[in-house]
Formats: sequence, structure tokens, C-alpha cells
Amino acid sequence: MSKVEHSVTEPSQTDSQADQKTDAAAQTAASANSPRVVQQLTFCLAWLLLSIAIIAADLLSKHWASNNLTLYSSQEITSWLNFHLAHNRGAAFSFLHDADGWQRWFFSSVSSIVSVILLVWLWQTPRDAWRQALALSLVLGGAIGNLVDRLYLGYVVDFIDVHYAGWHWPAFNIADAAITVGIFLLVIDGLIPRKTKDKSKG
Repeated sequence: MSKVEHSVTEPSQTDSQADQKTDAAAQTAASANSPRVVQQLTFCLAWLLLSIAIIAADLLSKHWASNNLTLYSSQEITSWLNFHLAHNRGAAFSFLHDADGWQRWFFSSVSSIVSVILLVWLWQTPRDAWRQALALSLVLGGAIGNLVDRLYLGYVVDFIDVHYAGWHWPAFNIADAAITVGIFLLVIDGLIPRKTKDKSKG
């Protein structure tokens, strides 16, 4: 009878020890990942401050333009720059401005989806990839800046008019400029091989 009891008790002790080892391994993994999560969160928040600064600058500049400029009237600043207040119901640089109104909700939906994608992308960006983080922050700030206009006004306020020899680039704003620079940086970053990072891994 004692042999049977011993044989039954021994596996249960083995299972208990295995469970303890599993719990200890899980706790070790969790404790190892916690600093990484905090570091990544700090990294993302730092770059999101840039996006917030772009949003603030964009909205404040649009507010100033709306209160101090005459709609569809140009004010010369330099030989190549005018302030020209315009209401753009389309995308950046007046794309689809003359559509029938559906573009407001279409571009609002696209901007919302893109903003979520950019946030996830920024979260997954390695902490040493500062060029990518900078580009994503610029695009995110610009996208949200124009999204606020579309949701609250039904149009985007443009007022920057760059021209040369009688040729005028479509009026734009700080958000458009941030998006353009951000996309340019993303392309450049994609073309630059990360040799330093690869060597460090090797």
C-alpha cells in the first residue's frame, strides 16, 4: 500500500516543480520585457511631442490666417511668397477640391485610418531609427492637423502661396508641408542602407 501511495505522490511533486519553473520563467521574461516597454513608450512619446507641436503650429497659423487675411485675396510677403487664404475641400494641394462634397468624409476616414497606422508604425520603430521616427511624426502631425479642419469646418484652410516667374504652386499650409517633408524623409530613409546597425549585430 505504501509503494502505491509513493508512486502516486512522486508524479504530483514533479508536476508541482515543473509549474514552479514555468512560473519563474514567465516572471523572468516579464521582468526583462518591462524595461523595453518603458523605453519604447518613452521613445514614442518623445516623437509624439513633435507631432503635437506640428498640430498646434498648423491650427494656430490657420486661425491667424482666417482672422487676418481676406478669402481668395493675395498678400505679398516676398518676391516668391504670398499669403493667399483659401478653403480647400479636397486633399493636399487642392486635389479633388471641386468634387460634390463626398470628399470631406472620404478624406476624413482616410486620414483617421492613416493616423492609426502611423501610430502603430511609430510604436514598432526601433529606437535607433531616428530618421524613420522623425518622418512618421511629421506625417502624423500633418494628417491630424488637416483632419481637425475637415471634421470641424468641412474644409482645410490653406494660405501659403509659393510662386516663381508667374507660376504658382497650389496653396498649402503647415500640415501639408509637414506631410510632404515626412514622406520625402521616409523615401530617403528607405534608400539608405543601415550598415552601422548590421555591423553592430554581426
